[in-house]
Order: sequence, then C-alpha cells, then structure tokens
Amino acid sequence: MTGRSLPIAWPRPRRFFRAALSAFLPIVLVGATAQSGRAQADPHAGPYERTYRQSKSAVEKALKGLQPAMRGRLPVLEGFALVGEHPLNRYQRGYYQSAAQVSSTASGGSVVRMTTKLTAWYADSTPLRSEYQLLTSNGRIESDLLDQLADLLAGSSGAKDSGGNSTESLPVMAPSASAKRPAIAEKGVAAPGASEAIVSAPMPQLPEIGRTFSSSLKQGLSGQQRTETKDSQNKAADQAAASLQAEAASLEEVLKNQAHPKNLVAIKKTGTPVVASPSLNAQTLFLATAHDEFEMLDFNADWVHVRISGLSRGWIWRTSLEMPEGISDVPSNSPSATRVAADLFLVKREEIAPFPGDWEPLRGKNVKIVSVQKVQEDEKNSGAPAKLEYAKSLLDKNYAELAAKSQDLAGVVLIFDSVDGGMIAITLPTIQQWKAGKLTDAALWHRCYFDPPETFSVSNPSGGH
Repeated sequence: MTGRSLPIAWPRPRRFFRAALSAFLPIVLVGATAQSGRAQADPHAGPYERTYRQSKSAVEKALKGLQPAMRGRLPVLEGFALVGEHPLNRYQRGYYQSAAQVSSTASGGSVVRMTTKLTAWYADSTPLRSEYQLLTSNGRIESDLLDQLADLLAGSSGAKDSGGNSTESLPVMAPSASAKRPAIAEKGVAAPGASEAIVSAPMPQLPEIGRTFSSSLKQGLSGQQRTETKDSQNKAADQAAASLQAEAASLEEVLKNQAHPKNLVAIKKTGTPVVASPSLNAQTLFLATAHDEFEMLDFNADWVHVRISGLSRGWIWRTSLEMPEGISDVPSNSPSATRVAADLFLVKREEIAPFPGDWEPLRGKNVKIVSVQKVQEDEKNSGAPAKLEYAKSLLDKNYAELAAKSQDLAGVVLIFDSVDGGMIAITLPTIQQWKAGKLTDAALWHRCYFDPPETFSVSNPSGGH
C-alpha cells in the first residue's frame, strides 16, 4: 500500500540471546582449538586478507561449508564493532553478514578477502530518530572466519593411509658410539685412543640385531612419542575449552543484566493481518510474519493496539499474539469456553444457488449456502465468538466436499437464522489457503464478507492458533 510504513521485525528477546550465543561460540571455538594447518597472514595485504596454498576451487568448496558461520546475530557489539557517532551501548539487536572474495595467485594458491557488514538498531532518546544503522567491523569476525577457513582447508588436505593413520615415516634410529661402550667396558678394556679414566662400571647392553635397534624397540619409542604428543594436544584443548566456558559464562551474565523492553508482543503465525482499527471489517495495513515484534500500547479482550514504526499505529487480534509475561493470550472469561460451539447450533438446510448478495468476489457466482439455527433461541453464549467457531468447524468438516466441487462452486455462505443472526461469505481459494496453513484464523476472517458487520463484532475470537 502506498505511503504506509513497513513493519519492524524485532527479534524476540527470549529467543535472541541463545541464538546469538550459539552463532558466536562456534567461531571462537574453532579459532581457539585449531593447532595446525593455519594459513599465514600476508604482511602486505589488508588486515582481513590471507593467502592460502590451496587452489581457488578448493578454497571456494571449503567456503561453502563455512556459510552457516558467515551470518548471524551478535549478543553484544562491544568487541566486534568500532565506536562511531554514537556509543555502542545505545545499539541493540546486532546482526552480521560476511562475504568472501577469492582470487588465484601466480603460484597456484589463493587469496581470500573477507568483508563484514554490521547492522544494529539505534535507540535514540527521541523515538522518531531511532532506526537501523550500519556499523564498522573491527576485524574480529573476519579474522575468526579466516582462521576457520584455514582449519577446514588443513583438515581436507591431510594425507591418510587406508587405516586412517598418517603416512609419514618414522626416522630409523642407529646406535651411537656410546651405545657400544658398555660391551667394551664390561671386559675392562678401554676404547682405542681413550684414557683409563673413561672406563666405568659395566652397563646393561641394549639388544642388537645387525647393529640396529630391534623393530619392537623402535615401535615402543615411536609409540611413546605419539602418546606424549597426544597428551600435549589434549592438555592444550582442555585449556582452550576452559577459557571458552569462562568467556561464555561472562557473555551470558552480560546478556542477563541487559535491560530490554517489557511491553513487546510477537506474531504467532505468518500471514497475521495488522489492521487500521479494531474491527473484522477494518482495512488491512499489511500481513505480519511469524516472530515479528511490536510495542504494545494498549489492549482489551479482543484487540491489541501496537506501534508499527514512528507515528504509525495498528491493531492485531489478541489471540494471534504472544503477549508479554504475566498477560494471557486468551482472556480467562471467554464466553466460548462455557459451551462448545457445536452444541449451540445445528445445520437446518444446504443448497447450491447464486450468491445472495452484492460482494464483488462472489457476485453472480454459484455458492454453497448453509442455513444454521440455534439449538436454543435464548442461549446467552451464542454471540459472535461462538458463531465464528461454528463457522470454522463447518468449513473444516466440509472442506473435502468443497474441494471436489471446486469447478462448480466459487465459495460458501453461512446464514444464521435468528433474531441476532447474520451472513458470512467466504471464497473457496481463501478456504484452501487457510486449510493449507497459509492463513491464520485472523487472516481468514479478514478476507470474509459479513452482513451486517456489527453482528460479528467479536469478543475474544479464537484466531491465530
């Protein structure tokens, strides 16, 4: 619609922190635990550019596996963005998106340049000046991503034999001159050219086969070296994990202590209408997406008044929203909860005939007309909410029959034969979208025709589930 303000989809606070933290920690974890295969930074390049020995195609393949870590939400901006015109603590809901450019080098390697865009919501003391702004990255995200890329490339290029072990050969160890001395000293004879002071007590002789160490001894020595190397790596990994846990705990504490709005409402389902006034016949401003958040200005049993952006306002059906803590989505005094709608009405007659009204979508077209009566004319709980609930149950029950006759029927008309009755008209495509889950109950009713409209002035409808 021309001239209307677009909605601002604020991330839900109780979902945001855990999602942001899970997007941030994998980058830090990989950067802290990788011990080998890391590409070296080019001293002549920029701070976010590195040279790798792998080919351009190999680097681009590794970057595909890195895509999930190249975008996400940030728990805090401190440590990731440079301070600009405003202090960083005035910003909320930080989001980053990185991009990589790969080019080949003359030696067959690759140069990767990483860039990142940071955006965040600036909360000005004057609400009309609040807006999303672009911030400058300090390079931490880019460096972490380049480190992670180096680890991916190193992991994919390591040579393995058929048993999964490294194919590097161990050095053959030959006995030294000192290894031969024990046999000479054992006979009490000094080595040629040596003084008598060199002669020492007999020492145990190492087993020799052809003047080389036996294979079992070589295996024992090499196994000891592997064990020592593995212990060293495990110790370094444990230290890195302890450091990460401490950092994560610190971040969670910071997030826990941050102040966040207490009056935000969130959309339950994509396709929920935001309307200009609290009425089923009000003009639809736009359809909101699941998890979009708005500032709640006021609410009653049926509707919630919200701020869209700036001076723009709108109304949303209450049961289509997740209300703030302490406020129920559905008021406890719901009349429809007293008795089931199916017990209040019954179908009196069904027929196929031209649409008995002047609504453009069904004008002059064949529709299925269903006449409904109250079980008891003086039933107090058979108002608008009960009528809508019963209409919804009939549409759900008869959908298979309606779909089979889609070539002959353009819609459905429900007529409530009573003193406070009325008519509801719905097109078949609208019913199909609702059954497919593309429309909420709230969106379904806002696409219907009500005659007279005031008969269906709802009090706590059950939409949005």
